[in-house]
Amino acid sequence: MTEPQDKPKLLSGGNPQIPKGYGEAPVRAYIDALPGWKHQVGEKLDQIVTRTVPGVKKAVKWNSPFYGVEEGVWFLSFHCMTKYIKVGFFRGAELDPLPPVASKQPDVRYVHIPEGPFDEKQFADWVLQASHLPGLKM
Repeated sequence: MTEPQDKPKLLSGGNPQIPKGYGEAPVRAYIDALPGWKHQVGEKLDQIVTRTVPGVKKAVKWNSPFYGVEEGVWFLSFHCMTKYIKVGFFRGAELDPLPPVASKQPDVRYVHIPEGPFDEKQFADWVLQASHLPGLKM
């Protein structure tokens, strides 16, 4: 006899498979399903974004949480990889200083957050800057 599956399926890199949805609930489900150290990083990222951008809009799309100033228009997202959490700033090429990782898309920049402490002050500054730029409609 098998027990019912309560937890979402973990995809490649430990990324939770969460149904598309808008608001706090799907983002909370995503963060709650993150494995091991990634859970603490996901909690911290969400706390920083929520504190830095009062009233931030949230959604889960393509098994990743998205954050925006208005519904359907996003300034950042993150996704679990095997050895880090990949945070994407959709207008990252306009941030100062530039987030360290380039993208195939010229406007997008990434920061990879591995296990352990990260520069929360710099991350919050990027979040604040990104929230004042035009978001990406998706």
